[in-house]
Amino acid sequence: MTDSNDSRGRQLPRAFAADIPTDLAAGRAVELAEIYALDAVTDAEREAIDSYISGAPEAERASFNERVRQARETLAMSFTAEEDPSADLFARIVAQLPAPVAVPVTTPVATAAAEEPAADELSAARQRREVRRRTAGLRNWLIGVAAAAVIALGGVGIGAYVANQNDPFRQVIEAQDARQATVNVAGGGTATVSISPSHDALVVRMKDVPPPPAGKVYQMWLIPKDGSAPVSEGLMDAEALSKPALVKGIGSAASLGITVEPAGGSATPSLPTVAAAPLTT
Repeated sequence: MTDSNDSRGRQLPRAFAADIPTDLAAGRAVELAEIYALDAVTDAEREAIDSYISGAPEAERASFNERVRQARETLAMSFTAEEDPSADLFARIVAQLPAPVAVPVTTPVATAAAEEPAADELSAARQRREVRRRTAGLRNWLIGVAAAAVIALGGVGIGAYVANQNDPFRQVIEAQDARQATVNVAGGGTATVSISPSHDALVVRMKDVPPPPAGKVYQMWLIPKDGSAPVSEGLMDAEALSKPALVKGIGSAASLGITVEPAGGSATPSLPTVAAAPLTT
């Protein structure tokens, strides 16, 4: 399997093969990380990927596992827990729909023996068609009720999804030019920095980082490329550690530093930093 180029000579991504084993044989295990993370593979395909990764070189295995982690973390950030719909939601949906067409219950009427058989058959055929038409109308109404309920109930999650599409954190993390750096934090845990030059912003996510000491906070700083004074970019207390932090205006910065400061923050960083991530390549 080879790459192809577009009309301007730019390299285009390779298309996946029809089956997972072929992609694995072509050395594309890392590119399968996202569908693996989202469980969009069969049990047999998952076993094939697991078997391949277990024997892959350390660098390839680490890259695969990191992309799986990032995919799952992004998914968790994208879909937030929502409140259960109210108990009367379905009733309110039904109340707003047109009333169903009533299906009349018909009783066969005895006909005189003198009536022509052809007329009887024609009348009966018309009656059967009318019943079928009205029954179909009732069925369509019931389908409409079900569809409306699905839209209303599903709309809770859809609304959250649409809102997250406009989330500035998501925009940075999923930007085409986004790159990540994960650094250790003194005292335990890691800080993952997602950097997007096109958005002139970065997102910081802490993992397994202990709360700052009593009366202290973590403070983020942008370290300018020109050697001028660091610029404070906000504080993180114990509660804020569980949430991503957005930092904008990173174009003139060489790195991001995190220090421990007194509650309320400091005008200048207290060294040494507990974590530092380069922002330039």
